Amino acid sequence: MPFFGAGDVRRAVSPSAAYDAVREAFVAHAHGEWTMQPKLYVTNYPAGDFRAMPALGGGHALLKWVTSFPDNPARGLPTVTGLVLLSDAETGMLVAVLDAGAVTALRTGAAAAVSVDALAADTGGEVVIVGAGVNGAAAARTLAARDRAVGVWDVDAERASAVADEVGGRVAASREEALAADAVVTVTPGREVLFQAGSLRAGQHVSLMGADGPGKAEIAVAELGRGHVFCDDWEQASHGGELAAAVEADALARADVTELGLVLAGEAPGRGSENEITLFDSTGLVIQDLAVAKAALARASELDLPLLDLA
Repeated sequence: MPFFGAGDVRRAVSPSAAYDAVREAFVAHAHGEWTMQPKLYVTNYPAGDFRAMPALGGGHALLKWVTSFPDNPARGLPTVTGLVLLSDAETGMLVAVLDAGAVTALRTGAAAAVSVDALAADTGGEVVIVGAGVNGAAAARTLAARDRAVGVWDVDAERASAVADEVGGRVAASREEALAADAVVTVTPGREVLFQAGSLRAGQHVSLMGADGPGKAEIAVAELGRGHVFCDDWEQASHGGELAAAVEADALARADVTELGLVLAGEAPGRGSENEITLFDSTGLVIQDLAVAKAALARASELDLPLLDLA
């Protein structure tokens, strides 16, 4: 069976292809055609955590074993590592193994762009990325592939500049300027609240991509109550995402939150007006990984991939 290393995944699946695949996966999940269980966390905080994520859909089953260790870059190591195992759903046979970090980056970038396109008031304006790590850079690439103007801000100015140069964007002058943009995508470790109470502006859209586990947050609970809130999956987000603290505080209930897949499927309303604040909580769905893995497998014969023999 083929093994897709990180470079192989990127060669097989372009940002545009990932966008299309992830958007279709959102809709398939909303229709109940693709299924998954909430992430299983094996925590080793404050160092990081391990996650096991299964999914079924489109003739394949997938298991993702992936880590998130935010301090790894300071050690010269990637934040996200792991493997994606893709199996034939009819026979149970393993058909491909893929680098989880590359798959994660592609689907995170795609989910960010899909949410901005669906929910931002100005569908043609600049989108500012806050956090220019691997996943933030992927979001910038996908938005640029959608012909969106991209701004970038990061605590590491050189990293922000490198990502901006790559996508033909600009570096935001300050964090304050970045967070005040009409459309913002935050891709940080989730250890610091970026949007404090009263900070959101009328008409602003924010895709919150960083707080993907227990105890993480990029926005104050009070600010969630000021906007029209969307998420990728209620069950997952309400227990381990940006929404968890608000749910625990009884500040948000199920009826207050709309799943993005229903909006994309035309079964739920999205933004209600130009002045409405919209917020999207992304916890990262394994159906998105499944979509990217299937897209990579479809290109396997075009690439000179190493083969694994488990016999």
